[in-house]
Amino acid sequence: MSVQPSSMPRRRRSWLLIVTSVLLGLGAVAIAVLIVRAGSPTAAVVGVLLAALPVPLLIGFYLWLDRYEPEPVRYLAAGLGWGAVAATSLGAIFTALGAELTGVSEDLTGVIWAPIAEELAKGLFLVAVVLLRRRQVHGLLDGIVYAGMVGIGFAFTENILYYMQSYLGDGEVPSGVGAATSLFILRGVISPFAHPLFTAALGIGLGYAIASRSRTMRLLAPLLGYAAAVGLHAAWNGSALLGGTATFLLTYVLGMIPALALVFGLALWVRRREGRLLAYALDDCARMGWLHPDEVPWTASLAHRASARAYARRMRGPAGVRALREYQQVLTEMGFLHDRVMRGVAPSDVGPRMAEIRHRMSAWRPYVVLPPPLPRGHLAVYGPRNSGLTR
Repeated sequence: MSVQPSSMPRRRRSWLLIVTSVLLGLGAVAIAVLIVRAGSPTAAVVGVLLAALPVPLLIGFYLWLDRYEPEPVRYLAAGLGWGAVAATSLGAIFTALGAELTGVSEDLTGVIWAPIAEELAKGLFLVAVVLLRRRQVHGLLDGIVYAGMVGIGFAFTENILYYMQSYLGDGEVPSGVGAATSLFILRGVISPFAHPLFTAALGIGLGYAIASRSRTMRLLAPLLGYAAAVGLHAAWNGSALLGGTATFLLTYVLGMIPALALVFGLALWVRRREGRLLAYALDDCARMGWLHPDEVPWTASLAHRASARAYARRMRGPAGVRALREYQQVLTEMGFLHDRVMRGVAPSDVGPRMAEIRHRMSAWRPYVVLPPPLPRGHLAVYGPRNSGLTR
């Protein structure tokens, strides 16, 4: 059999990645200086190791959410890097400037200026993605995923500094591995989701704005999302800095856990709705003769996707799985783009984009092997098509 086609079209130079790379380099130098000034390589190693422990689990969670049309790895990595380097550096600068201008106490700075500055610094990446790479953000779920990556990166660097400080101590509190580990239980085990959760509010606002036809909501939704992010962040910091243990636990149980459950539930609902939208859009594409109707469920259902890939592996090995994965991804892009056409919000370049998608679809189809057709009526499992917030 001939060699399979390239999985991706030629990538254009991205100003988003160029600007991000420059800022990451400058920020990395600043953070390195802070770590070196701490004067303890052991503290740095302890801080990095403890901060890194929850990161793979958190990243895996967001990748699990983003399964229908996964965002490009390079942009997810840029989000992590922005959060870890640029956002932490800019957040510290903005916080210091705010505190200097207003002359508030250190605790009030943590409650007022830190949330305002840090959520602004993290949110700049989300805004940049929307402005510079609009095709990468389609709705709520994409906003939540990018916000999660930025928040994970930010928390990673912030936790390094906190764990190092706890390890070194200040002469009044216990220091060493035990003190750093105790702090890790609080930040890395009990509340590793805090920064991703705060920034998710802005991600939801931007995602809603993108999917909305209302000009008012396109402006208002991101502002409300930013305000919610700052409010959540301020409540969290306030409970830790101004309240006692009881206040902190009350905020955690009555505020943070319900907020996390709400965002998680919203993300799952949006992902399920994406499956319904994809099924109906691909079914319409099948009626136009662009693909066979029997192919629709093997892409529109995540469970059926996995079953089809297992079948392809049995029949043709890794090459068969790769071909099917690429084909499913192309069909996903086509389905979501066609859904925008059916809803009357198609992008201006829909013609060339659809032509390019269909070209890749034709290139991959000869290498694809699918299981036997499912019984007719498979679309019924998705329920009725309805309007919503996804795309």
